[in-house]
Amino acid sequence: MDLEEEIKIYRRKIATDTYPMSIGELSNLYRDGEIDIHPEFQRIFRWEPSQRSRLIESVILGIPLPSVFVAQNKDGVWDVVDGVQRMSTIFQFMGILKDEDNNLHKPLICSDTPFLTQLEGCSYEEHPESARSLSATQRLDFKRARVDMKIIKRESDNRAKYDLFQRLNSYGSMATPQELRNCLLVSLSKKHYEWLGEISSNESFLNVIDLPRRLIREQYQMELALRFIFLRKIDPTGLASLRNIGDFLTYELVQFVEWGEVRLEDELKTFAKTFEILREAGGPDILRRYNPERSRTEGPFSLTAFEAIALGVGFHLPGTELSPETVRDKQASLWSNDRFTAGHASGKSSDQRMKSTIPFGRSLFSI
Repeated sequence: MDLEEEIKIYRRKIATDTYPMSIGELSNLYRDGEIDIHPEFQRIFRWEPSQRSRLIESVILGIPLPSVFVAQNKDGVWDVVDGVQRMSTIFQFMGILKDEDNNLHKPLICSDTPFLTQLEGCSYEEHPESARSLSATQRLDFKRARVDMKIIKRESDNRAKYDLFQRLNSYGSMATPQELRNCLLVSLSKKHYEWLGEISSNESFLNVIDLPRRLIREQYQMELALRFIFLRKIDPTGLASLRNIGDFLTYELVQFVEWGEVRLEDELKTFAKTFEILREAGGPDILRRYNPERSRTEGPFSLTAFEAIALGVGFHLPGTELSPETVRDKQASLWSNDRFTAGHASGKSSDQRMKSTIPFGRSLFSI
């Protein structure tokens, strides 16, 4: 197959359309629930007040805005793929932006902007906290400003559609890889996103991984939960071919949203049982590096321990009964092995390390 054939095949996977729409038309779609900017996204792609004010200034001055990409879901609703903050800012300025509980946000009052000095303190309509508001004519001009909409139609291939989502939202974004995955997952299935949020909030799980506050803010606990559910039963062929853990997790999300209630319930029980066992065996210490010479754990949470111990225990559940003493003995065995002592995997990528740690952990707990 040559490049031209590949291009034709991939283009057939994504059906798109393009046309300009006025802000007034977009605001009506938003009010009617026909365009979804996902409040969950707004916590991730958050602009500073100055950035939001500059966008409003651009609209008022007639400066063209970048295209907004939307994906049409199975119900015909447009999910915003790229342009979340632009749409959120415009709708908040207009006083129609809602949060996750369907409550209205406080309307945006502009701060200092580069060109329009009188825009500082200005709101869309009169507001007790604003110094001034747009005139009726200015509001009409604002609503008539146009935005180019790029529509990814619902007949597009899901995998290709959300690969595009990931690419668009990773350019110049300060979001972490897991925050981007969360956005992708919300777009694919809010039910599965909420399920992931539930298991990654499990008390025993959070106790055992014991992450610093910064990593919790960046949703790293959700990435660890995904690693657990996608890697726990990965077959040897899949493990051997694994190249990039981030791409692997993103790729697996598309299949994950096909999981039904029974499988989700089974996975939840296994997840909870695994971390209940680990909490009883030592809590945060069980996934830290163990120093056999000093007979104690050292340092922070260890991915090596997570891959060998957490995934090793989880692989044999349900069915295998493990006492706290057994798990602690296995922890000591792990760190007494030459492959996992200090300096292990120095210079190795995490993807290469997992090809050793995961099989080792499965063998370690096969009692």
